[in-house]
Amino acid sequence: MSGNGEKEKKAVVLLSGGLDSATVLAIARDRGFACHCLSFAYGQRQRVELDRAARVAAEMGAARHLVLRLDLDRIGGSALTDHDIDVPLDRGAAEMRDIPATYVPGRNAIFLAHAAAFAEVIGSRDIFIGVNAVDYSGYPDCRPEFITAIEKAFNLGTKAGSEGKKFTIHAPLIRMSKKEIIETGLALGVDYSITHSCYAPDGLGRACGRCDACRLRLAGFAAAGVEDPAPYQPREEEP
Repeated sequence: MSGNGEKEKKAVVLLSGGLDSATVLAIARDRGFACHCLSFAYGQRQRVELDRAARVAAEMGAARHLVLRLDLDRIGGSALTDHDIDVPLDRGAAEMRDIPATYVPGRNAIFLAHAAAFAEVIGSRDIFIGVNAVDYSGYPDCRPEFITAIEKAFNLGTKAGSEGKKFTIHAPLIRMSKKEIIETGLALGVDYSITHSCYAPDGLGRACGRCDACRLRLAGFAAAGVEDPAPYQPREEEP
């Protein structure tokens, strides 16, 4: 990515290593931003996503990739941070409309607050996040109303905002289907084989194929007429 010192157009991109965030990174890059990626070691049970985030950032030419440490596992309350809570498997589309056990309390608010702080320091006013409210609207912090409200809060409660240097939170996937997201990413050259979406991978980092994230991802690739290149655990029998 080309840029020229202070004239460089910068964006902070929240990068989880998953399909959606990799697509958002590609979109931000395509819009001409130098992308400063932000990931979190927040106490999640599976760490393969951080390895994938680092690889995605490197292979997609991010200007910087910063990983911050948070202790959300000490709060718990989510199947993604608490070993005593099972990751839901084999749920149907109707069940996925409910708030799932994989909801991490306050996660997107916490992540976006750090992104706003990072953006303010590096002189960026653009934050990109891969939330989606079409295929998977069970998460309350993935909805348009939340993004609008927290953007307003940042512009009220920051030095940059008070000086008229307003933040914009870009959520380009928020009204897309998973099929549309995949097609957009493929058109922008995203290598989905290096992304990771699964909530319950095995020790080799292979996706389970049964959690909500896997089922939505597989359905999206099927709808797009493309085989998912991510590695999956062998299925010995159908549940």
